[in-house]
Amino acid sequence: CDFKLKELMEKKNVNVSRLAYRAELQRSQVYNFMNNRVSRLDLNVLSRLIYALGCDLTDIIEYHAPAEGNKKSSKE
Repeated sequence: CDFKLKELMEKKNVNVSRLAYRAELQRSQVYNFMNNRVSRLDLNVLSRLIYALGCDLTDIIEYHAPAEGNKKSSKE
């Protein structure tokens, strides 16, 4: 999946510091979501971002199905 936080922040005219303050997060957490550097999705952080921006989950995350060759077999 890809995070669209940077584009959404630009659209809503919100900077990193302001979003971090509104969502009660560290700026580094916001930067990680902005730059697709999230290795483990924290639902609490995601919920805070959604609430602070007044948006939906689909406004922040774009899901891409894995390519056929990358799918794991259900028998594994």
